[in-house]
Parts: sequence; C-alpha cells; structure tokens
Amino acid sequence: MRIKKTILTKAFSGLMLSSAILTLGMGNAIAQTKSYISDHDKVQLEQLTATTAESTLSYDIVESLTTEVGARMIGTEADKRAIKWAVDKMNALGFDKVWTEEVTHYQWIRGDVEAQVLAPFPHRVEAIALGESVGTGEQGLTAEVVHFKTLDDLKAAPSDSLKGKIAFISYRMERHITGKGYGKAVGARVTGAQVAAEKGAVAFIMRSVGTDDNRLGHTGVTRYKDGVKRIPAVALSNPDADLLVNQFRRQKPVEFSLKVTAMRNESVEVKGANVIGEITGSELPNEIVALGAHLDSWDVGTGAVDDGLGVAMTMAATAHIAKLSQRPKRTIRVILFAGEEVGLLGAKQYVIDHKDELNQHVIAVEWDFGLGKIYSMQANVAENAKPAIAELANYVAPLGVEFNPANKARGQSDMGAVTDLGVPAMNFAPDGSRYFDVHHTDNDTLDKVSPQDLQQNTSVYTIFAYFAAQADVNFRK
Repeated sequence: MRIKKTILTKAFSGLMLSSAILTLGMGNAIAQTKSYISDHDKVQLEQLTATTAESTLSYDIVESLTTEVGARMIGTEADKRAIKWAVDKMNALGFDKVWTEEVTHYQWIRGDVEAQVLAPFPHRVEAIALGESVGTGEQGLTAEVVHFKTLDDLKAAPSDSLKGKIAFISYRMERHITGKGYGKAVGARVTGAQVAAEKGAVAFIMRSVGTDDNRLGHTGVTRYKDGVKRIPAVALSNPDADLLVNQFRRQKPVEFSLKVTAMRNESVEVKGANVIGEITGSELPNEIVALGAHLDSWDVGTGAVDDGLGVAMTMAATAHIAKLSQRPKRTIRVILFAGEEVGLLGAKQYVIDHKDELNQHVIAVEWDFGLGKIYSMQANVAENAKPAIAELANYVAPLGVEFNPANKARGQSDMGAVTDLGVPAMNFAPDGSRYFDVHHTDNDTLDKVSPQDLQQNTSVYTIFAYFAAQADVNFRK
C-alpha cells in the first residue's frame, strides 16, 4: 500500500546548529546548555525522520500479522503461529538476536452465547462471554434480571438479595481522547461477576466496556474470587444494553434466558511465549532501551489495533535503526509480551526471568492504546536527565508532539511491571477517542488502522529509540 509522502524533515534542517534555546512545538522554550547527542547523531535523526516519512514498513508488518495470523489468544494454535511469525519477522528485519521465553497459563475456550429477553417484551440480544468466564451448562438458565446502574450500586445491594437472579450493570463508558473513561467502566467487567455471586446471583450481564453503537459485544477478562461460586459473565452490545434499560423503564419484571458454552479448564496447561529481539549496542551493549507491545490478542477480530499496532511500531522502529551504517551505542530490545489480555502474564514472567538485568534497562516504553496520532509525551527519569528529555521533545515536536514536563510517567500495560521496579519510563499519548469503539470486538481489524497515523507514530518511536540509545546521560534515578 503506497502512502503519500509526509514532509517531516523541514524542522530538522537546523539540527546541526548549536543553540542555547530549544523551542518546543507547544510554544514554550527550555533553556538548554548542552546537547546530549552528537552532531553526527543529529544527522542520523534527520535521516531516520526522512526514512520513516516515506516508509510503509510498520503498516506492512501489521498487515502481515493480521492476514497471516489474525486473532491469537494465548495457548491457541493461532498463538503458536504468531510466535513463529514474530521470530521469523524479526530475523528477516535484521535483528541481531531473536529468542523466546516460555509463558504458561490454563486453557479457556470461549464457546458460544445465546441470550434472549423473554419478558416483558421478547428480543434476541447480542452478547459475548467475558474472558475466562465459566459456562452455564448445556441447559442454560432462565432468571429474573435485577438492574444496577453502576458497580457501586451492585456492591451496595443487601446480601442474598440476588438469590436465583441475574445481575445487570448498565453503566456506559464515556469517550475521551485519553481513554480515561475506561477506568470508570472496566471495574464492572473485572469484578462484577464475583460481587454478583456474593449476593446470590446465578449470572452476571453488563453493558460492554466500549464507546461504540455497533451491535457487537466487547470481551475482556473477568476475575473470580476464591471461596465464591463462579457464575457466567457476559457483555451485551451497547444497543442491546439500551434495549434492556428501556424494558426496565416499563416497570415490569424482566426475564432473561442465557446459555454460555465457555469452558475454563484450569487443569490443562497451555504455553505461550514472550518473543524478544535486539540490535546489539556497539559501545554499551549491556545497557538496554526497551520497546514493548503485546503479541497476544483476544480471540475476536484480527488483533490489528490491540496490539498489532504496537507490534508493528516497535519492530519497524528498530528495523529502521538497524539499517543505519553503524549500530547505536546501547542495545535496543523489542519485547513482544505474551498473555497480556489475561493478566499481564508475559510481563510478570519477564521481570522474573530478567530480575538480575533490570538495572541495565535504561528506559522503557510500550504502545498498547490509541488509534490516532501521538500528541503528547511524558517521561519519568532522574532529575539530571530531564534536560535530555526536553531535548528529545524538540526532535518530535515537528510531528505534533507536545512535551508534558510532569516527569510522572508509568509504562503502559506490560511495561508497567518493569517501570514499577525502577526502570525509567517514557509514555507517548496518542488520540484514543475511537480506540474503545473497536477494543476487544470482532471489529478490531486492519481497516481501522490509519496508515498516516501509524506512520507518524512509528516516526516518534524511531526517534525516541535512537535518541535514548545514543544520549550521553543516565536516565535512571
């Protein structure tokens, strides 16, 4: 697919000029007494910017992943294909080292869902099992539904008040560029079933955690509590959640039929793997700049957005740098984590496997959110390294990225486990306004990917990775 060339290099024409002031794209200015990279490095940054302005590599990678593998839940045959695909792709892109590290989990099979409103007004509704839900059994179940607007309302229900009934939470997620509405909505998905079960419910249904109006349910992991009966948990599409709310407005009992054939086989071990690739540093090979994404996806859609975008960006950024005439000073490591969707399994295993090496990780970043262009950046580094981050901000400012100097960043998703253990963090914020329209649905497909936005994001990641690998500074606190 040919992308129209984007002019990104004009603002880099002055990189070779010495300047005491670096002017940021947001209109602020930061006094800069030194540069943390050499004049030669600035030329390389200019070259990388020009290259990524023309390259379709990141789009080609996500197209390959979604076409040749598709949905890839941990432990499935597709996950095995994804691991092989990632190893082969890294090798083909010129990585110096590529290897895998095993991650294990138990087996979960989605099965099917049949959901119907029986009374007062019969309707078939669209629903999807929440990840790792138990099933209803072949006979299904029929019960009266009790409506709660929020998870807190469900928590406040009296003990045993839901005995023999189905709990329903109708809270709707709010759309926001930062995706902050997710935090308010996702709690019901994660803990709603266990809370409902504690009140005596036989099943749990909820409005999908999503901002769309498509008649598709959004999946995502749910959790059970030891000692509390496990009950089936499903998410309704937004239009069908509206339909159910409208039935309750008639102030008549609502009766619901539900059959879920999901199987949670905790005695069956399945295997996945973190796939790791590096280009080895030429001067400081033991110092690692870590770029992360998660390789797994849910078993719906093709995993293009969640997290095919991150896979493509991190691999492409590293491949662009690998094509330079000389390797960067520090090692750049791409970590494609396993089992993120079912509980950050790959991240947890990574910090175990690399516990003695984490102090050599100089800075880490992950992409696991958003569909649009990156508009902001924030780090969490040592005080003496903050001016270096301000310099980096200049090199991405022409791409429309503003600098947030708060210095409180935490790694996204899997990298949170790494940065919580003291590894300096970088976070790039993309436009997430539309992300939860497709998140965890059958609509997470390649057509949702904007080649132009992906190109900008890849440019930002490439510039960051090269700068971090070359900068004459210690990012660690």
